Amino acid sequence: MSDVKSVTFVAQAGGCLNGEIRVPGDKSISHRSIMLGSLSKGRMTITGFLQGEDSLATLKAFRAMGVPIEGPDEQGKVMIDGVGMHGLQAPSEPLDLGNSGTSMRLLTGLLAAQGFDVTLAGDHSLSSRPMKRVTDPVIQMGASITTADNGTAPLIIHSNKQSQLSAIDYHLPMASAQVKSCVLLAGLYAKGQTCVVEPAPTRDHTERMLQGFGYTLDVQKLDEQRSRICLQGGGELTACDIDVPSDISSAAFFMVGASIAKGSDITLKHVGINPTRIGIINILKQMGADICLANEQEVGGEPVADIRIRSAVLQGIHIPEDQVPLAIDEFPAIAIAAACAQGQTILTGAEELRVKESDRIQAMIDGLTILGIDCEGTKDGMIINGGEFTHGSVDSLGDHRIAMSFAMAALRAKGTITIDDCANVNTSFPNFISLANTCGLTIHDNHVVSD
Repeated sequence: MSDVKSVTFVAQAGGCLNGEIRVPGDKSISHRSIMLGSLSKGRMTITGFLQGEDSLATLKAFRAMGVPIEGPDEQGKVMIDGVGMHGLQAPSEPLDLGNSGTSMRLLTGLLAAQGFDVTLAGDHSLSSRPMKRVTDPVIQMGASITTADNGTAPLIIHSNKQSQLSAIDYHLPMASAQVKSCVLLAGLYAKGQTCVVEPAPTRDHTERMLQGFGYTLDVQKLDEQRSRICLQGGGELTACDIDVPSDISSAAFFMVGASIAKGSDITLKHVGINPTRIGIINILKQMGADICLANEQEVGGEPVADIRIRSAVLQGIHIPEDQVPLAIDEFPAIAIAAACAQGQTILTGAEELRVKESDRIQAMIDGLTILGIDCEGTKDGMIINGGEFTHGSVDSLGDHRIAMSFAMAALRAKGTITIDDCANVNTSFPNFISLANTCGLTIHDNHVVSD
């Protein structure tokens, strides 16, 4: 049996993006639909489920805890027979969550009150990412969790059969949807009312989906930035069907590619435009991008639309800090747009990028520099002066978003761009190569295989 050791992308210079495409389902919603569907009462159907490695890791984890799950089929249809809030069973071995930080952080809250021990493990990248931000508040609620010495995975969550978690009023030290969701999911099992105060808006898929499953939440706007989300522990979830919209984070690469490549005119179908996720649209529009929305509607509590993008002359901007949490996963792609813009683009307030699947600030600065762009990294962001891409070989550091961003840079490059360590693109966008080629990028992948 042979194993793929590495994947390299080779993107040819030039081209433009045209046509109508639908990118894969939203990763955040796919994760949460499996989690809440498993804990609900009744049978539910998910359509449009993202069949990437991250969301499949969540699905396999719940199968390992005794949840009957059928699928996904080729169309992304999944059927779940929910086991209820207290129906999960102890897995026979550690739950391997691969590269999925969302799986690990949300499961930390959800499993903190179960009546069994469980170990959450992951690959080398996930095992180096900070987890104290979720373990600390859940431990405050009464959970017993053991981490590695530096607060990273593997996480051992010890049985909490003898005592119920206690509700807390938790003020997030940073704007993080994963930390917020972890505390709220633990709060489902806590005695009393659990509240989370977030310092700036973050994606609210957990709150929307909890309410879709019949769970009551109280969401209060404290001021322009801060919100307070509260729920009472001890309730139940009722199964409901979910249609997963296309992922705006995956759409972002094509939005940037079409914006920078002369002659582009592409429409991305059925994309989720949740207000807490549209920073990429807001930022690109401020840079002068030609973006318009059509067929706006609400599906399963989530707003969706078709997004049309045509090429435009972009201008450098100082990215407003209130947009940073709304585009935190899209900044690798935005950095490519900034490199093609006229003038200087400045990003601040994005220190969270340092602890993603890679240090995304350093990874982008290193790659942009290799490709001839004048730029520098700062503690919490980047300064990028618009220029022209040359050609060269960049390292994605195993980060799917870095890899796909530099693939789009080839549309404006003078020569071929080679991107190393791209296997993890399968975590979020398993058909990226074929879809990109369909609409005008010229790209292929090389697999290095060992026996």
